Amino acid sequence: MDFSEYGDPKGKPVVYFHGVPGSPNECSIFDAPAREHGLRVLCLDRFVIDAPITGADYYLQIAQSISETVQGVQFDIIGFSLGTHVALEVSALIPGQVRSLHLVSAAAPLEAGNFLDEMAGKAVFSLAQRSPGLFQWLVKWQALLAKRAPQMLFRMLFASAQGQDRERVKSPEFKALICQVLQQCFAQGASGYTRDIQQYLKPWSAKVFTCETDVCLWHGTEDNWSPFAMSAYMAERFSRKARVERMEGLSHYSCLYAAAPMICARLACE
Repeated sequence: MDFSEYGDPKGKPVVYFHGVPGSPNECSIFDAPAREHGLRVLCLDRFVIDAPITGADYYLQIAQSISETVQGVQFDIIGFSLGTHVALEVSALIPGQVRSLHLVSAAAPLEAGNFLDEMAGKAVFSLAQRSPGLFQWLVKWQALLAKRAPQMLFRMLFASAQGQDRERVKSPEFKALICQVLQQCFAQGASGYTRDIQQYLKPWSAKVFTCETDVCLWHGTEDNWSPFAMSAYMAERFSRKARVERMEGLSHYSCLYAAAPMICARLACE
């Protein structure tokens, strides 16, 4: 299974788990700081994995692909948004190989608190819970927009932007990146996106919070895609103390942009 690579090709390996919607193009945010700090950042396009592969088998296939790529070398993990759930499930399958986990704008299990009312994606998640069939149609419509009118889908997704995300969406470079991400996200259809949403909504494996590696959660205080309270909750759940980096005034993607160089600098020193 192919990985996209950013940063230093000969650097220390780091595996990035993109968000949902998302794609390996999202990882380009880490390219410059990773080169500066001697890191090789790898991102798997997990949405190309066959649709029938779900549940534990899905995470196992990702874990096997990573192990084959890094060839037994220890590595760090960065997860963004809903990708943090996949990152945690996968890291639990390869104990001893992961040096540290950096979770950015992390999405906690919805049943863990009253998070949904504070989320911009409330309607989407509620529909996926209530009516999986209608949710499938919604995602197919999003996929069609991503293919034919990605800028329209961009405007819809960021209509409720808060914090510094409101400034970020004015950037032509950011808009171009996210439109590319959306097109790549749905390039294989809607099955990969749908699978990640559905698996996020199911009960998480208990072992995801028992990891013995260092965990750092980076989260914007103005995030309305995954509220800050999600990282606060997750930090309390881990079996060993997790560090929370409170990013004042930042929202979802603005947190990712701000955290990228700081994470790379920290990983270079570990």
